[in-house]
Amino acid sequence: MRFFKIFILILTSLVFITNFANSKTILGKAKIIDGDTIHIKSNKIRLHGIDAPETKQTCKIDNQDWYCGKQSTKELKNLINNQKVECNVNDVDRYNRYVAICFVNEININQWMVKNGWAIAYRYYSKDYIVEEKYANDNKLGIWKSEFIEPYAYRRQNKN
Repeated sequence: MRFFKIFILILTSLVFITNFANSKTILGKAKIIDGDTIHIKSNKIRLHGIDAPETKQTCKIDNQDWYCGKQSTKELKNLINNQKVECNVNDVDRYNRYVAICFVNEININQWMVKNGWAIAYRYYSKDYIVEEKYANDNKLGIWKSEFIEPYAYRRQNKN
């Protein structure tokens, strides 16, 4: 019985510590790395629930290559526009980046990127932005005006 109580105490402590670590808020000026990754000071942050084209990734419009990855990054830079960003951390990924939902001027950046077609809903990790993705696709916004490979599939094909 004593062992069981100690086990429950340890388990409860671990859950509390994990939840405490995941409730971190990061605030500051962001350096844009690509369409789904930013750095604030020394904090590397992956935008939760979205997957943007890789920087070197191209899409096709009328059989012409278009640098959709660079455009996605540019759109994120334009949205943030050197303003302070607030990120609410909900996880840490396998690359030790914080995974967060981020805001600029009360705009949910993750949601905006998907709704405007510059990222897709990353269904493997979240179902949060499926409605926004459908809106972008239906209205041919951002990458949805082109032919593209999903960013996760592009990464898989281009491993070095």
